Amino acid sequence: MNEEKTPDSAVAAPEQLAEQAARETATAEKSHKAIPFSLGMVLVTMGVVYGDIGTSPMYTLRAIMHGNGGLPTMAPDVVIGALSLIIWTMTLITTVKYVLVAMKADNHNEGGIFALYSLVRRCGGWLIVPAMVGGAALLADGILTPAVTVTTAIEGLRTIELVHNIIGDGQGIVVFITICIISALFIVQRAGTSSIGKAFGPIMCLWFGFLGVVGAIYIGLDLNVLRAFNPIRGVTFLFSGHLNHAGIMVLGNVFLCTTGAEALYSDMGHVGKANVYASWPVVKTCLILNYLGQGAWILANSQNPELIEMGPAMNPFFEMLPGNWRIFAVVLSTLAAIIASQALITGSYSIVSEAIHLDLMPHLKIMYPSENKGQIYIPMVNTILWIGCLGVVLFFRSSERMEAAYGLAITVTMLMTTVLLTIYLWRIRHQPVLAVPFALFFGAIESFFFFSSLTKFTHGGYVTVLLALAIFLVMYIWHRGTQIEMSQRVNLPVTQYIGQLSELADDDSLPLLADNLVFLTNDPSVDTLDRDILYSILNKRPKRARAYWFLNVAVTDEPYTHEFWVNDFDEDNVFKVQLRLGFRVNQRVNEYLYQVVDYLMQEGKLPEQLHKYSIYENSDHVGDFRFCLIRKVPNADADLSGLDLTVINAKYAIRRVCGSPANWYGLQNASLLFEDVPLFVGHKRQHKLSVVDKPSA
Repeated sequence: MNEEKTPDSAVAAPEQLAEQAARETATAEKSHKAIPFSLGMVLVTMGVVYGDIGTSPMYTLRAIMHGNGGLPTMAPDVVIGALSLIIWTMTLITTVKYVLVAMKADNHNEGGIFALYSLVRRCGGWLIVPAMVGGAALLADGILTPAVTVTTAIEGLRTIELVHNIIGDGQGIVVFITICIISALFIVQRAGTSSIGKAFGPIMCLWFGFLGVVGAIYIGLDLNVLRAFNPIRGVTFLFSGHLNHAGIMVLGNVFLCTTGAEALYSDMGHVGKANVYASWPVVKTCLILNYLGQGAWILANSQNPELIEMGPAMNPFFEMLPGNWRIFAVVLSTLAAIIASQALITGSYSIVSEAIHLDLMPHLKIMYPSENKGQIYIPMVNTILWIGCLGVVLFFRSSERMEAAYGLAITVTMLMTTVLLTIYLWRIRHQPVLAVPFALFFGAIESFFFFSSLTKFTHGGYVTVLLALAIFLVMYIWHRGTQIEMSQRVNLPVTQYIGQLSELADDDSLPLLADNLVFLTNDPSVDTLDRDILYSILNKRPKRARAYWFLNVAVTDEPYTHEFWVNDFDEDNVFKVQLRLGFRVNQRVNEYLYQVVDYLMQEGKLPEQLHKYSIYENSDHVGDFRFCLIRKVPNADADLSGLDLTVINAKYAIRRVCGSPANWYGLQNASLLFEDVPLFVGHKRQHKLSVVDKPSA
């Protein structure tokens, strides 16, 4: 649509505008089109979604092996039992829970824990708690994933003798290379997930092909590993005291094979569920083949003295490869680790975007690098994740220490997702017969994983727990602060105050603040306003202007919409306007507002605003604009509890850090007026004073 074009009904009666708003609300759900199946999008899916779970073969069996006491303890029943636990964990958690069940619970084709919460939120106010806990834990785990996967891949360089002679056993060079790679990854995020997915897709196809081929080759060393498909072998190993030296805690290491499942659900909106359904069977087959191949190699080399002497540094994923394959494997695994990081980063963008829409996080600048609204980039989130990843690398330094912390937070997210999915199946899909066994089965399995992962707390898990706690506090503060604000919010009909606004505009006893005084409002209604705006104009130092503008910006699901509607209340100096801008349109509201003013003048709805003095020969017919931005502050004597007062002050502190409407709407160079207004909460009851006689001299 041409930028200068406006709809024929740009100026309409309030009744017509109300009908238009109702139609837009009714059709909003239909505007979220699913991304269809295509070979091109399957390629993007491989590059965007499967990085995290696709790199799990690099460290899962190593963690299980060393948790059990090292290579000499890996007897056939141990290896087959561990492989069985891996295969059935991927099958039950990733395939059944997420691919077959969770992906059905999409919110207009968007996935993730917050999309799921938005479907069930009406079923109970308490559901906000598991949503916030799960979302915070997933974001915290997203900080750790790039660090552990990239570090593991770079450490594989030591398996190449020539490189090992150069870098030695020290971690300094490994840490430096890891930091450079992670930094480069975050820098290129601005390009968008579509561009990155097209670049990464072929690499991941090659990666999974490599995993499958290598695994299939080594399975031939010992075909007994195929017995791992029998789930009884896994259960027997899990509860066998003489085989499983780690006890139930072995599940904390087994869980590493499925840590990317939640990201798979979160990234669904970026690539479309049809493309996930088409690609997951191939991905899972390649992963299982590689795990089986590693298991067969371990059985064939469990008594190798050179490998035993390597201790925890021995990684079967790299060591089983011939020397001339390792350079290729290290390079490819490094690229796959980068892509694993990408899966969590894009998932984090989706999670934060959904949290913003649910009023669980502050408004942040969101960019849309492609024609698909599902593919987004959030600069502040990108920066925070970048700093967090670098901090994790510098703090832990080695992948072995990072693995000790890895996975704890994500078990919390999976448990919270199970809670919300149970409510979804019971209350939304009306299938209690399915919901109850689902809750009992997956709740029990994930509880086992959670308690087994608790052993990682003192070994580094506390880092992700602290990160999750910090993110949860931000969500709680923002959510509770919004509740406090909404309890005091009152929308007033503009028509009741038209008379006062007109009198104020004509009151020559007051100085003229601006020709056009503009207030930004998040109220999309046709004829109401937040009381704070009217309070600012009429009560708090009355603000005289020739025209008052109340402006709402709505982002549409189409990329290049340029539309507006305006309600003039049958007056020539009071206007409620909504700019309807596409998600890829720069929201420079001052430029678009000039077009609205020009249109109204041409229609005779707004008098010309002539300048008596001007440096131009032909003075512009549009006067000056001043934008008034309202900031709420709690009253000093507000009737708030100590906790609520702390929460509301913390919310406003967070908002100051995250930017202001001046940044979001391109008003940095406009004439701005910031004004603080009280929250209008009830005042604390004061004791009534009584008059007494004044004392004698």
